[in-house]
Amino acid sequence: MGARRKAREYAFQILFQLDFDSDNVADKLEQFWQTHNCRNRRGLVPPQVKLFAESLVCGTMKQLDQIDERIGQQSHNWCLERIAKVDKNIMRVAIYEILYCDDIPPKVSINEALDIAKKYSTTESAGFINGILDKIAHQG
Repeated sequence: MGARRKAREYAFQILFQLDFDSDNVADKLEQFWQTHNCRNRRGLVPPQVKLFAESLVCGTMKQLDQIDERIGQQSHNWCLERIAKVDKNIMRVAIYEILYCDDIPPKVSINEALDIAKKYSTTESAGFINGILDKIAHQG
């Protein structure tokens, strides 16, 4: 698995945790890395993975209202609270990349989100996520 894919997975996991308690992002990041590094048999998380994951988390949190508004606009018949937290946080990372990371092609962000959804969510989620992300990517 590539470094950026791993960073996206970590970012999704951290955002999922922050969805329950977002009081102090810096503390949550530190706790996540401490816990993960203790469980990781291969040693510490590589610095480039940690850096990219943290940039995704911090950027997503900074733009969270705009990102959630975009999800709400595109998820017809689904209010944000009804969307599964796993799916919502996978989409948040991808939408942040699509809207704010000019160096990452939207197609890459969407494909990465779909692969993460297939690993962490239900079989139906990938189609739902793809539909929303595709609409957002085309709107810009």
